[in-house]
Amino acid sequence: PKYQRLGVNILFGALLLVVVGSLTGEWLSIKNYMSDTVSFYLGHQGYEYVELGRIWQIALMGGLLLWLVLMLRVLWPALRQQADPTKTEANSQRHLVILLAVATAAIALFYGAGLTWGQHSHLTMVEYWRWWVVHLWVEGFFEVFATTVIAFVFMRLNLVRPGLAAAAALLSATIFLAGGIIGTCHHLYFSGTPTVALAWGSVFSALEVVPLTLIGFDAMEDLRRSKASPWVQRYKWPIYFFISVAFWNMVGAGLFGFMINPPIALYYMQGLNTTPLHGHAALFGVYGMLGIGLMLMCLRVLIPGRPWKDGMLRIGFWGMNVGLMALCLLSLLPVGLLQTKASVESGYWFARSSEFMQTDLMQILRWMRVPGDTVFFLGAVALVWFILGLKTGHSFSNVDDGFDPPESEALGSLDPNTPNGAT
Repeated sequence: PKYQRLGVNILFGALLLVVVGSLTGEWLSIKNYMSDTVSFYLGHQGYEYVELGRIWQIALMGGLLLWLVLMLRVLWPALRQQADPTKTEANSQRHLVILLAVATAAIALFYGAGLTWGQHSHLTMVEYWRWWVVHLWVEGFFEVFATTVIAFVFMRLNLVRPGLAAAAALLSATIFLAGGIIGTCHHLYFSGTPTVALAWGSVFSALEVVPLTLIGFDAMEDLRRSKASPWVQRYKWPIYFFISVAFWNMVGAGLFGFMINPPIALYYMQGLNTTPLHGHAALFGVYGMLGIGLMLMCLRVLIPGRPWKDGMLRIGFWGMNVGLMALCLLSLLPVGLLQTKASVESGYWFARSSEFMQTDLMQILRWMRVPGDTVFFLGAVALVWFILGLKTGHSFSNVDDGFDPPESEALGSLDPNTPNGAT
């Protein structure tokens, strides 16, 4: 659409402004360079997971609304198409686009839950709405968006049928939201929540593991299908990143998340290193890998005719995945489990105290993050070097891979009546 490029560039500038501004404000606030009132608006609100000051929070909400407008402008031609009973596949694709639009709208609008309290609101009210952001927004609607967009890309690549992609995305969305909305209650220990709400919250939150596990199994089938379609080899690395999304969904969000989700576990473990274990593996493992996969997909479509040298991409992919796993298993997991033991035996206060955290063993385990972080960093550098090479030319291969598919048709149109072009 007209002015779409301008809108995207404005959104990117706004993202830089919010990130740099909010991080600067948080640092100044923690260093006590701001008064309490100024800190609430420009610095650090004092709440874990919703740290950024209210001004930056409002700016982020504005950026999300701009993103929603930009997304809907592109999806609108497909959304306004009338359903045709004679075209089953086109209708299935349209259903997938509708689900993508709904997930996009939910991501943009539901962050508004983070604006429902003021500087002097009661802690129980803040806790309630804060967990709407942490659990329902991040672990609910983002999961639906990730599942839908990956299903849509695989459908456009002709790796799955449109009807199957739409049904799988709808099933996952149903389970995610059924688990996510009620599952939010399992966090609300300190909001006067009745025991029965905590119990139901735990049960439904645990249900989120089901689609995560199914997606993990389906990812291996996606890999097999991609190898069976020779021309799809040009999309190998975006597909690999999508498969890593499914893997980290299952491990980071599923395994590490379920480890701290039941109420009795969360009572002792909330806020210990078991939380960043789940957070690192789920946040970067799922949404970071998804972002990289979508970026590579766009770059592949922008320059469809030239094969890539994939050496740096291979280093980037394995470096970030192996590094993320190493920092989780060598440092965050053992520190978190030892903290949990201390929390159960001596109290939560002791598990977070300097007396416990500064012991020789805990110091060693914290330093054990360095190997994983280093490997992850090298993987990130390799990815950046590859992306720069697409501009300078050193990331393109001079040897033709022999595949000449109509790639621009395969991914370039959202019109349900336009054939995929890939066979």
